[in-house]
This record gives sequence, structure tokens and C-alpha cells, in this order.
Amino acid sequence: MENQVTDILKQAIIMENRGKSLYQMVANQTPNDEVKNIFKTMADEEQMHIEFLSKQFAHYKKNKTFDKNQLEAAAGEDAIANSILTEKIKKDISGAGFEAAAISAAIDMESKSIEVYEQRANDSDDPNEKELYQWLADWEKGHYQLLLDLNKQLTEKVWNDNNFWPF
Repeated sequence: MENQVTDILKQAIIMENRGKSLYQMVANQTPNDEVKNIFKTMADEEQMHIEFLSKQFAHYKKNKTFDKNQLEAAAGEDAIANSILTEKIKKDISGAGFEAAAISAAIDMESKSIEVYEQRANDSDDPNEKELYQWLADWEKGHYQLLLDLNKQLTEKVWNDNNFWPF
């Protein structure tokens, strides 16, 4: 049991590191300051997730339990909100460019994270572990939804710009 829990936590830390790396790469390479800010904020949030998971990992290794206090303290830390998706930002991101490709890759990564966390929440018999993984899945759903919304709007922009609408 302990190995399974620590393996899941290790996998989660790796997934968060990959997300952070992708978001940092986009932030570093995009020329637009507002778009850069979105991806920097998302990278910062992934760093918060990494720190949270690392603390949970250390606590679990030492105590064979999760730190419920840390879970409650971290609940309000995400800074991403749909309000950052201004019309200007949507116009500044090319629907067929580098940022759009990164958004598509990020959607896949967030989806995988949600899947792993939800599966672990479903499989666990420990109510604290179940709560931790469901909380993490819900946490990632915020990023996933933000990216889906942005991707949808970018796709519609490309369709409009290229007269792909059938009517």
C-alpha cells in the first residue's frame, strides 16, 4: 500500500513538473506580454502544486498519513481565473501558431492528470487519500477548463478568419 501511494505521488510530481516546463517554455517564447503572463501564472501554479505534493509525500513517508491541514491551507491558492481571458489576449494568440499548439498539448497533459487523480480517488479505501486525490483532480479541472475555453475560442477565430463556417 505504501509503495502504491508514494508511487502515485511521485507520478503526480512528475506530471506537475512537465506542465510547469511546458508553461514556462511558452511564457519564455511568446512575444506577447499578456499571453506571457497567462502562461507564467500557470507555471507558477504548477510550482505550487509541486510544492504541495512534495510536502504531502514527505508527510506520508514519515507518518503514513496525509497532512489534512496543508490540504485546507492550499485550497484557495490558485490564481487562474477565466477573467484573464480578455478579448485582446484571444486576438493576440494565433489560432494556428505556437501558443495554440502549446495549449493543445497542455489540454492533453491536464486531462491525463485529472484521469490519474480521479482513478486513484476511486480506487482508494482511505477517506483522506480519496479526498486528497479528488481535490487534486478538481484543482486540475480549473486549468483544463481554462485551456479548453481558450482553445475553443481560438478555433472559432481561425474558422471566422478563414471563412470556414458553412453558413
